[in-house]
Amino acid sequence: MAGVARMANVALEAADPVRLAEFYRDLTGMNIVYTSEDWITLKGPNGGTALCIQQAPGHQPPRWPDPASSMQAHVDFWVDDLDAAEEVALRLGATKFDHQPGTSFRVYADPAGHPFCLCLAD
Repeated sequence: MAGVARMANVALEAADPVRLAEFYRDLTGMNIVYTSEDWITLKGPNGGTALCIQQAPGHQPPRWPDPASSMQAHVDFWVDDLDAAEEVALRLGATKFDHQPGTSFRVYADPAGHPFCLCLAD
């Protein structure tokens, strides 16, 4: 069955959208293509799904892994070298969670506390 909608954006909330947009820009190589007072959009050089950061002054990051707290959302990124990608992510301000449930991916928090995974590409 064909869908009636296409993926447009993944939007994350943050108390400091500029900081979070810069983190994802530097992690992924995406470009900041739009900014307003409360919204920043990043896109890759070939288009595709955009990553958007929305101002949320009262944002409280999820706690992971905590069954009493929802993850809210997370983003997965393919990488060729987990160790090299981890080094970059940590240098840019990510935090690695103590609990790591697998060996082909690693779970981190971005500077606003959103979980994301670096996944070893096949």
